Amino acid sequence: MPRVYLGVGSNIERERYIVAGLDALQGLFGELALSSVYDSAAIGFEGQPFLNLVVRVDTDLGVGELARRLRHIEIEHGRPVNATRYSPRQLDIDILTYDDASGVIDGVELPRREILENAFVLCPLAELAPDALHPLARQSYCDLWRAYDQASQPLLQVDFEWRGRLL
Repeated sequence: MPRVYLGVGSNIERERYIVAGLDALQGLFGELALSSVYDSAAIGFEGQPFLNLVVRVDTDLGVGELARRLRHIEIEHGRPVNATRYSPRQLDIDILTYDDASGVIDGVELPRREILENAFVLCPLAELAPDALHPLARQSYCDLWRAYDQASQPLLQVDFEWRGRLL
C-alpha cells in the first residue's frame, strides 16, 4: 500500500480548519501519523500567518483519485473552487510525496517542489520521517533539513491538541 505524505495548512480560523481537516483525513484514511504543528509567515503573498503540519497516510487510492478527494475536503471546508495559488486558505492539503513516485502523475507534480523550498514543509516532514529519502534528491529529510537555511523562513512550533492528543 503506497505511503503518502500530505502537507496541511490554514491561515483563516487556523485551529478550526486544521482540526476539521484532520477529522476529514481520519475519516478517509483511518489512522494518521502527524508531525508537530508550526506557525509560519505566509509565503508568496501578504497574509495572516499559517499553521502547518505534515500527515502520513497509507492508501490504495491512486494519485488522481487521492487529489480529487483532498480537493473535495478543501472545498467542503470553505476553500473557493477558483482560489489562486498565493492566497489565504481555510484549508490547504497538498500531496507532498506518493511512495517514491516522481514526475507528473494524473496532473500532480511529485514530489512536490515546496518540500525543498519551504521550511513549513521540510521541517515537519523531517520530524515525521527523518530517515525517509526524498525521491529525487535521494537524501534523508533529516539531512535536507540540517542543510536548509533555517533562518530564511522562521518557524515556531506551537502546542496543538487534536482529539485529546497534543501534537
